[in-house]
Amino acid sequence: MADPWFVVLRGKVVLLKRSQMLVPVLALIVIAVDQVTKFIVSASLPLYGTWSPFPGPNPFFQIVYVYNTGAAFGLFKDLGTVFVLIALVVIGAIVYYSRRLAQGQWLFRIALGLQLGGALGNLTDRVRLGHVIDFIDVGIGATRWYTSNLADVSIVAGVILLGFAMLRDAWRPTDAKRRAWAERQPKKSKTGDAGMSSVQN
Repeated sequence: MADPWFVVLRGKVVLLKRSQMLVPVLALIVIAVDQVTKFIVSASLPLYGTWSPFPGPNPFFQIVYVYNTGAAFGLFKDLGTVFVLIALVVIGAIVYYSRRLAQGQWLFRIALGLQLGGALGNLTDRVRLGHVIDFIDVGIGATRWYTSNLADVSIVAGVILLGFAMLRDAWRPTDAKRRAWAERQPKKSKTGDAGMSSVQN
């Protein structure tokens, strides 16, 4: 059994296993990295300012400091309050689901930790600033993808990893499937084996 961790929740001591700590710990790491990078960008560039390690116009990757009042990747602008409520519901669902995962489901926990950290990172911006800071701009020439941030990237990575984990579990044969497969296999006759053995002797 994994060593337990003790946390205080609403004045009560709650016992958690190490596997259960993976989701909140990973989420905290994502939030910290997300907020630090946003602070560096906002402190280093003026609004709509750009910086790129690659020379030339419209490089494949560049930093563009912009505000976003919509969803991830700049979609559905000016619906900030709605997305605060949606983020709270999503965060609650992630926490609820993560506490019901069985032992050993590490991919599910990593996926949920990435999604939780990304959702909390952008929610922190909305509550603190009233908008989300975006700065990751990628594209080819004048064709650019929506400007995003590390919280958005973390959410997308978590969704992809969660889908992969679900497909892997669906393809993995369960004990019931193994038993059904074994029952369909032709059984060897013990009498026949004994007769063959006597003939050979």
